[in-house]
Amino acid sequence: MISTSPLIRPPRPDDHDQWLPLWHAYNVFYGHAWGPAGEPPVAPGVTAMTWGRLFDDAQPLWGLVAEAEDGSLLGFTHYLYHLSTNVLGSLCYLEDLFTAEAARGQGVGRALIEAVCDAATAAGAKRVYWQTQGDNATARRLYDAVAKNSGAIIYEREIKGGR
Repeated sequence: MISTSPLIRPPRPDDHDQWLPLWHAYNVFYGHAWGPAGEPPVAPGVTAMTWGRLFDDAQPLWGLVAEAEDGSLLGFTHYLYHLSTNVLGSLCYLEDLFTAEAARGQGVGRALIEAVCDAATAAGAKRVYWQTQGDNATARRLYDAVAKNSGAIIYEREIKGGR
């Protein structure tokens, strides 16, 4: 149980060892399995690139973490800004959001979403949006409380030879 609201802040390089198990749990939650020989759910190179982008000013990826009073990380979010064809300003895509299982239902996810919305407002973005799986009922209860379901259906197509 969290005794106070978590501190929401940008990640620091020394957060890596706490962020990594959350990152793995997030990816397992969304269907990436651990490999038969204990390989992580996302290739180590992809994980290293993602973490590194959070600290590279040349990359358009930002992150926030939720920190408990004792310094432990309770969750994270990653987000980016992009242009759109239907607004003059940019949009903010909240790409990843995860709360440690023990901290769920205690306001961590909401605090992370609100912090992304605050950052997007400061950056002049016109909208923050995100997606989730249709059967993610726990997250959808929160999302329905803080945002409007646009009704969008997401389609994906892998590109052969794409990076």
